[in-house]
Amino acid sequence: MFAPRDPDEYLLDTERRVVRIRRHWATLAWDTFEAVALLAICVMVSYLLPPSLYVVQNVLWYAALLVVLHYAYKVMEWWVERLVVTDKRFVLTSGVFTTKVAMMPISKVTDLTYERTAWGRLFGYGTVVVESAGQIQALNRIDFLPHPEDFYDVISELVFGDKQKQSERFSMIKAQRLARGKKMVG
Repeated sequence: MFAPRDPDEYLLDTERRVVRIRRHWATLAWDTFEAVALLAICVMVSYLLPPSLYVVQNVLWYAALLVVLHYAYKVMEWWVERLVVTDKRFVLTSGVFTTKVAMMPISKVTDLTYERTAWGRLFGYGTVVVESAGQIQALNRIDFLPHPEDFYDVISELVFGDKQKQSERFSMIKAQRLARGKKMVG
């Protein structure tokens, strides 16, 4: 009831899912550092205060609890956010309590770039910049993607590859699913 919808539920029956990923865990690095530092400060100050200031110590422990809850929320946000790429569009779903769905048609993509910093090469993430025909779309910059070169290759094939071969491949996948007894609409 309270769980966010699966991103595949937003796809049409005629779409073929190509990629489904979550952002790299490195997106949580700063939040983790911040939470650990704030907790350490709360604990140190609490132990340095004299016992007579128990009200201040209680406030510090409640502040520490708020830090932990805020960090848990950030982790939940990261966990539920998904990027799904189909043969027709990009779909980014996010949000713990309020679901946000951003979409961009593959046909609008005019240019594709990926960037990897030294930290990105070390930890295995990068940024993909998707440009469209003179417009800034909801998904123009996707940070902290795991394996960005693979993502870049797949999207390049979808956007700039041979449409006839893709269509034949999709028809072959559809036939294989039907042969295995899975129902496909469309």
